[in-house]
Amino acid sequence: MTTPVDVEDCIVPRTPPLTATLLALLALTACGRPPELREPPAGTEGPRPTASATPSAATPTMPATPSAPAVPSAPTAPAPDPAATPCRGAPSGSRIVTLLRGSADVLPRNVRVTLRTGPLCAEGWHYTVLAVAGHEELQVVTRGRTPTLVTAGTDVCGVEVRATAPAGIRTLACDGIPGA
Repeated sequence: MTTPVDVEDCIVPRTPPLTATLLALLALTACGRPPELREPPAGTEGPRPTASATPSAATPTMPATPSAPAVPSAPTAPAPDPAATPCRGAPSGSRIVTLLRGSADVLPRNVRVTLRTGPLCAEGWHYTVLAVAGHEELQVVTRGRTPTLVTAGTDVCGVEVRATAPAGIRTLACDGIPGA
């Protein structure tokens, strides 16, 4: 049979606040549940003590092991979509014009074309604006290491651009060039 623990056995001497708190929690958990809330050993006779249902008579119990207080974590912000920046070497403006005059068959060979903006790159996508003699500006969206035409025209904010282009390209294609 276990012997009841005297409350004085659980008192911790005065020490610095954090140490005292940890020692108090450790001492209280070592004391365990009060005898009146413990299960009687098998084979003992007599009525089982029960805890009162009123909050004032209830004896609080401490957890079996002390735990450190939960430290709230700062919410993490999602990484911003990269802005479109000037492409570093590839593709060049002349490569985009060659694509439009060649396999894409968007520009005739005899029309004069001047690079107005770009190419600007973001995550493997490219945005270019060309001044075409005798016509409106031509916006071009391409993608890939060897550029593949996604769309070209005066309004390039189509479904594919809105749904899959990175934010930097989508902003240029759908909202226009900032400061232009």
